[in-house]
Parts: sequence; C-alpha cells; structure tokens
Amino acid sequence: MPKPFLTYPQQIQKLKDKNLTITDDAAATITLHHYGYFALISGYKDLFKNPTTKDYRDGTTLDDIVALYRFDEQLRELTLRYLLQVERHIRSAYSYAFCSQFGERQNSYLDVNNYNLMGRINPREVQKLIARHLQPFLSHKTDYPYIEHHKQVHGNVPLWVLINALTFGTLSKMYALSQSKIQAAISKEFVGVREKQLGSMLEVLTKFRNVCAHNERLFSYNTKNDISDLPLHKKMQIPQNGQQYIYGKHDYFALVLSFRYLLPNKDFLTYKAQLAKLIDKADRENRQLAGTDLLRLMGFPENWKKITAYKKV
Repeated sequence: MPKPFLTYPQQIQKLKDKNLTITDDAAATITLHHYGYFALISGYKDLFKNPTTKDYRDGTTLDDIVALYRFDEQLRELTLRYLLQVERHIRSAYSYAFCSQFGERQNSYLDVNNYNLMGRINPREVQKLIARHLQPFLSHKTDYPYIEHHKQVHGNVPLWVLINALTFGTLSKMYALSQSKIQAAISKEFVGVREKQLGSMLEVLTKFRNVCAHNERLFSYNTKNDISDLPLHKKMQIPQNGQQYIYGKHDYFALVLSFRYLLPNKDFLTYKAQLAKLIDKADRENRQLAGTDLLRLMGFPENWKKITAYKKV
C-alpha cells in the first residue's frame, strides 16, 4: 500500500511515537518544512534506530539527525569541489593525448578505429559511445555557445572543445574504451598510477560525483565498482578479508585514496584538513553517533590520517 500523505503535525507525532525526542513542535515543523521528511528522516534515520525495536534509541533527538544531515551536506560540497578539480585535469589530459595522436578534426573521435576494439564487447560499446554521446552534439543544436560557434564558423568541433560538454561518466567511458597508448599518456600525468588503476578510479569517482550532484547520502555510500589495489593499501596496513582489502575499495575512503593520487599534494593536504575538521565537528555535535562509528560507516581505517605519511609509490 502507498504511504499516506502526512501533515507536519502528523509527521511530528509519528516521530514521537517512534521514540524520537522533540521538545519544540514549532521548531520541528520549520525543520521538516526546510529539509523535507524523506530527505532528512528517511535518508538518515536508520543510523539512530534500535535494530530490535525499530524505534529510535533512547535520547535521540531531531537535532541529532539534523546534525548528521548537515555533516553529509557539507561533505558533499567539499567532495564535489575536489571532484571537479580532478575532472578538469582529466578533460585537459584526455583531449591533449587524443588530439596529439589523431588530430583535431571531429572525424577523429567519431572514427571507431581510433578506440580499443579488442574483445567481444568493446566494438559495440565504442559504437554506442559515438552514436549516443558524441555524434548528437554535432548533428543537433545544443545549448553550448562554444560548440555552436565552431560548428557554424569552422565546420569542425575538435575534441578539446567538445570535451567540456561531456559528462564525467562519458569521459570515464571514453578513457575505458581508448587505446592503450592514449591511456598511458593520461595516466603518466599522475605519479604512481597505471592505466588500469586510473580507469578503476574514474569509474568509482563517477559514481560518487553522481551522489553529490543528486544530493544523496554520501558518507556511507558504497559503489559496486572497486578501485584497483594501490601501494597505499599495503603501506597503511589496511586489514584484509582473504585477498580483499576491507577499506578503501568502494567506500568513501576509496575516494580519499583516489584523491591522494589524482590531486596535487598541496591540494590534497587542504582537502584532508577540511575533511578531518568536518569529521571532528560531526563527532562533537552528535551524541548518538560516535566518531569511531562514523569512520567505520565511511570505510576509514583508524590510521586514515597517516595517508600522507607514506609515498604514493
């Protein structure tokens, strides 16, 4: 049965019936009106529930849930800022490597032979990439003035122009389907990163970027993809389950590890300091969720701050 519509007083009563402490109904109404019941409560309530009774743990307040929501909100803002920086670097490196090899005519990135056609799936995926994600920019009018300018004035849209309009997902797919010499040229931009490692990072970063862009819960998000094993996994002595590292494969710490390799050292140090500050603040403001629990949900090992104590290679 579909869930019925509830007025703000009914929403508040429902929360109280579930053992959530609310002392100011008027303030709670403003909170629910501002954030929305689904985004705030449905998105974060499970971390405060008693798994046996399904009610909120004794002493849990609406402010506890709001504090966690705000932490995640600020984490999304911080993460997206540096994701965009990595994305900008990848766009520049990819267009330079591709155009250096195949030239700047638009026919070059529309030619299936300029991609990796090895294997059973790749030829079909390359054709799909071109037909669905590249060709439409040239055959249909777009909202991008710089693309329309090159079409009308030059009759050619080189990749270094088009690439700015591609989604990060399309960019990641282009890299995955590129010839090894293109992948090698791009991965050399980053110390200690091989071609396949970069490809796995881009897949994972794409998923995290989508979470940030869609305003979804980030700190405990896990992707279905894994980043490749990196020297830092071993150097930080991250525990393993068999041959699989427990942390830093598909969780938020996997993103942190990727940033360690893909961001300039100075920028990563700034990001790390801001991240630590956010986590410490969340620990202080939330009585129901200990800092150690928060780190566990983010996939962080206890020694995560030592990530900059080791060389990347």
